[in-house]
Amino acid sequence: MTNPRTPRPATYLAEFCRLARVDWPQNRTLNVVCHGHSVPAGYFLTPEISTFESYPHLLHVALARRFPHAVINVIVTAIGGETAERGAVRFAADVLTHRPDVIILDYALNDRGDGLERARRAWTEMIRSAQAAKIPVLLLSPTPDVSASLTDPADPLVQHAAQVKALAAEQGVGLVDSFACFQQQVQAGVKLPTLMSSGNHPNFAGHQLVAAELLQWFP
Repeated sequence: MTNPRTPRPATYLAEFCRLARVDWPQNRTLNVVCHGHSVPAGYFLTPEISTFESYPHLLHVALARRFPHAVINVIVTAIGGETAERGAVRFAADVLTHRPDVIILDYALNDRGDGLERARRAWTEMIRSAQAAKIPVLLLSPTPDVSASLTDPADPLVQHAAQVKALAAEQGVGLVDSFACFQQQVQAGVKLPTLMSSGNHPNFAGHQLVAAELLQWFP
């Protein structure tokens, strides 16, 4: 049964999309903030950073094409190696200070080191801070790690993916199920390493998968 609080991609960011269609001089700048770890920060084969092949930039390009009269900034506040706990500590100073119109959270890949409960507290804190400021949030389930078993319910990455999905439903925020996208590719016969630039960083093709899922929330 569908949770009545579960947002739908067609309507959740309706206000952002409305503002993105307002012409000059009545328009204003719109800010999307991507907060997370090394994947949104653009790390490919560490220490190489490929900003313009990472999903925040791909999303920025796609939004500019979809809303050609809008001034849209996609701001990356991600830090390589960080977990949600540290992201929550700097959330007000590094994210809310940009007065975002949409916040994208992507920490689950690294949260395995902190465990489910600590990660849940940190994600919940960030979500509630955004909601208090009336800012819509999109939660990203993790992109893969080639050492993980993507189909084993006991695998920590699978468990963190499930927790992100549950948090989105509980808190009534958007879910971008990156993990499911990669699972579907593997089930279709795609070899996971062909979507990865290193053991736990997607390559351009992998980032394209995430960007395509994100774009569905900006109809």
